[in-house]
Amino acid sequence: MGYSVLPSVGPSQLELAGGELAMPLLTCAFSLPTVQILTASLLTYPALRTLSLQLLSVVTGSYVSGTYSVVFVNCPNEQIARDIARAILDKKLAASVNILPTASSLYYWNGEIEEATEVLLLIKTKTSKIHMLFSYIRLVHPFEIPELFSLPMDQGDVHYLRWLEEGMEQE
Repeated sequence: MGYSVLPSVGPSQLELAGGELAMPLLTCAFSLPTVQILTASLLTYPALRTLSLQLLSVVTGSYVSGTYSVVFVNCPNEQIARDIARAILDKKLAASVNILPTASSLYYWNGEIEEATEVLLLIKTKTSKIHMLFSYIRLVHPFEIPELFSLPMDQGDVHYLRWLEEGMEQE
């Protein structure tokens, strides 16, 4: 069932040729600029955006870009990377983690160029879980400022995405 927010419209204005009504519409007394401002305001809140994307995905049965994300985290060694990966999987904050060993990193730290060997985690999760995931990683990560960033998944195999969803379901 599709809904649209429009200024008050009478039933005669919703009829198609042949007298049938178009998709059911939700009418309201808000002006169009007010509706645009409300919509823009809601989309600025990540949690509301994520919830609306999930609802659309459930209703349409299709994947909505941005429902899942890949999170990148550098760790100082493989043991710490493995410990963090297992912990976030145990807490259902992600469905899958790849550990990519031996990445050379160059970066500024305290005004100096530093060089280190690090291990990269690629974490696949729901976009709605990113804030909890980041908070948890900040608690357990040994770096003062861990590298934490995410990229939304634009597309993906429907079977893989379903598997990701099932991997994060709470028991």
